[in-house]
Amino acid sequence: MTPPLPPTGPATRFVLVGTSHPGNVGSAARAIKVMGFEDLVLVAPRDRWLHAAPQARALASGATDVLERVRVVATLGEALDGIDVVCATAMTPRDFGPPVHAPRELLPRLAAAGERVAFVFGSERVGLANDDVYRCHAALSIPTPPGYGSLNLAQAVQLIAYDWRSALGAFPVQARTRPPVPADAAAVQQLVQHWREALQALGFLDPAVPRKLMARLHQLVLRARVREEELHILRGIARAVIAQAGGAAERRRSVPAAPAAPAAGPDPVPGPASTTAASPAGPRPAPPPG
Repeated sequence: MTPPLPPTGPATRFVLVGTSHPGNVGSAARAIKVMGFEDLVLVAPRDRWLHAAPQARALASGATDVLERVRVVATLGEALDGIDVVCATAMTPRDFGPPVHAPRELLPRLAAAGERVAFVFGSERVGLANDDVYRCHAALSIPTPPGYGSLNLAQAVQLIAYDWRSALGAFPVQARTRPPVPADAAAVQQLVQHWREALQALGFLDPAVPRKLMARLHQLVLRARVREEELHILRGIARAVIAQAGGAAERRRSVPAAPAAPAAGPDPVPGPASTTAASPAGPRPAPPPG
């Protein structure tokens, strides 16, 4: 079911003065529509039909309904008809003019007051003229680094539109994924038992001296708040470990033993000389006389 929209608050108008590029008009239309606004007014644009140009429609990216309702007027006074508070967006320091605020400082106060607000943006090249700024109740300055404060017109519109929407009441965030389902206590206990079997199969856990290994693993799993899908993965790893360890043991049992070496016996007893042995050459000498 589509969630309800936040309160729209007072009427809001975005006014572009002296705009020259159709792409910026289309991008601005997109920027305000995505924040829930639709009132866009062009003051003295370079071309009266700037908002109808193909590039404007292309960069509007689905916000063509905002472009079709764009009003084009000749003066800022006409654009501000029916508005209570006017906020200029001026980055250039001026010696005189309305007070300058960061958007997030001022906009919540305006939202709480319930007044009709217009945000006025100058042209791409020179911004707002002094006379236009003097017609405004406040000037908004988007915080940027001191050395570089150049923002594209449509970027500035997007930032102000976002801060104004936040001040009025932001849209709820839509969940993009299903909420996780943590594994229950019984499933966690089964996982721990499965890992006990796997660690024993590996020889990592000695069941005779388990110490606190399994208790620590149990606490680890509880702290992690594992989800059901994750628990199935962990149990699958345990099954694979058990199967691998069992297969290795079976392979060790199936390897044939090497043949035993023959037992060493006693040294052979020397026998009489062979009768076929050759006699020494010549007659044996006679014993000496006694």
